[in-house]
Amino acid sequence: MDLFMNIMPQVLAATTMIDAKGMAGLGAGLAIGIAACGAGIGMGIAAGKALEAGARQPEVFGRIQTLLLTAIVFIESVAIYALVVALLLIFTF
Repeated sequence: MDLFMNIMPQVLAATTMIDAKGMAGLGAGLAIGIAACGAGIGMGIAAGKALEAGARQPEVFGRIQTLLLTAIVFIESVAIYALVVALLLIFTF
C-alpha cells in the first residue's frame, strides 16, 4: 500500500502531460486502421462467397455480380466514414 501511495503522485503528474492532439492522432489512427481491417475482411468474405455461388450456378453470375458490387459499396462506406472521423479528429484538435 505504501508503494502505491508513493507512485501515485508520479502517475498523476504523467497523466497531466498527455496532449489532446496526440490522443486525437492516436484515435484517428485506430479508427481508420480498425475500419480498414474490417472492410478488407468483409470484402474478402463477400467476394469469396460470390465466386463460390458463381461456380455453382454460372447462369446467375450476372445477378450475383450486381449484388456483390452493391454489397462492396456498402462495406466501403464504413471505411469512408472512418476516414471522415479520422480527418475530423486530426483537424479539429
